[in-house]
Amino acid sequence: MRITTRGRYALRATLALARLSMDGSPVSISRLSEKEQISSVFLEQIFFKLRKAGIVESIRGPGGGFKISQPLDQITIKNVLDAAGEGLVLSPCGNIKKSCSHLNDCISYAIWAEATELVNNFFSSMTLGSIIKKYSAQFDNNIASCKD
Repeated sequence: MRITTRGRYALRATLALARLSMDGSPVSISRLSEKEQISSVFLEQIFFKLRKAGIVESIRGPGGGFKISQPLDQITIKNVLDAAGEGLVLSPCGNIKKSCSHLNDCISYAIWAEATELVNNFFSSMTLGSIIKKYSAQFDNNIASCKD
């Protein structure tokens, strides 16, 4: 499993949006782009996917932008990564939907499937709200928690 730049940026931008729009006001792509130092064109592509998944909503017109569309404690990191198109599978063997001619007689399949389940459960257990509560004080002076 490798989380791509798109997945990492989707998470960073979603967390930044959640923090910047705590008062419910929309945040523009240009503001997010500036704060997170991510290309606005790339952010538009990411936010198209996030909007389609129901994680963010767009507000048109002057003063428009994006805002989180659900309570922060209902959006998991897995939701964001799934919306961005990230696969949280450690190995092709860990993807239960794939068929393999060795599936019935391969003991390593069980290991990959279990590890994939653990990773998915980990990302499913963390919400935007819990992350913001846990780490906001640490990053109050800088919304971008890391630079890629």
